[in-house]
Amino acid sequence: MSGVLDHVMIRTEDLDASLEWYQTHLDYEEKDRHEGDGFTIVYLGPEEMHEEGAMLEITANHDDSDLEMGDAWGHIAVRVPEDELESSYQQLMDEGVEDYRDPESCGGRYAFVKDPDGHEVEIVKRDHGAKWSIDHTMIRVEDADDALGYWTRKFEYEHTGRWESDTFANYFMKPEGSSEEAMAVELTYNYDGRSYTMGDAWGHLCVRIDDLHDDWDQLMVREAPDYRDPADCDDMYAFTKDQDGHEIELIERDPDADSLFPF
Repeated sequence: MSGVLDHVMIRTEDLDASLEWYQTHLDYEEKDRHEGDGFTIVYLGPEEMHEEGAMLEITANHDDSDLEMGDAWGHIAVRVPEDELESSYQQLMDEGVEDYRDPESCGGRYAFVKDPDGHEVEIVKRDHGAKWSIDHTMIRVEDADDALGYWTRKFEYEHTGRWESDTFANYFMKPEGSSEEAMAVELTYNYDGRSYTMGDAWGHLCVRIDDLHDDWDQLMVREAPDYRDPADCDDMYAFTKDQDGHEIELIERDPDADSLFPF
């Protein structure tokens, strides 16, 4: 069982402000929207998306509650062409985006901004994928061996890159044989033994699978946590968790369906 990452979900306190930010500064367009009982979900992404590209899901609850960012989730990263890091960052500054970590402070290799809710957005140089498309989502893990084993055994992901320093290591994981345009999960492991708080400003990663029930059963054989099985979700999707508690949704996609949502 293997599937590409379909989307990453974040929560916002102000849906209109969040949508305006991503649509104005990253040129995202609304792909679909669902109005639920007490919440709204919006899928966003570049106009031209690769078939294995990942979307951003923004969820707004209608109860006006404050969101806690936590530190178990790190950032999403978006792509710009190799020679456009500085100009793309300057474009964002000219548009009024807050100056958080400019390219010079990051050694000219990447940069960071924040969205209106404080979610960190990394800008990375890539020679593939549409500009501003999602390259990876970073999560922090407390045991690198456990995290690597989880993604390898449960989802059949493989290493696509790593970077190690004196104090931490980053491991990038994607399905075997996936395209360059597919989103990776970046596992960040700090060597000092720290623990993390999950918060609620980040929601989940979502893996796009072929058969909800068969793939769920395979995950159970592989001893993935039984968090919300298909029956608990009206047989429309399901949720497991990784070894640190990051939620992972499983969903099928029908390319002929009128909506991206299974509701």
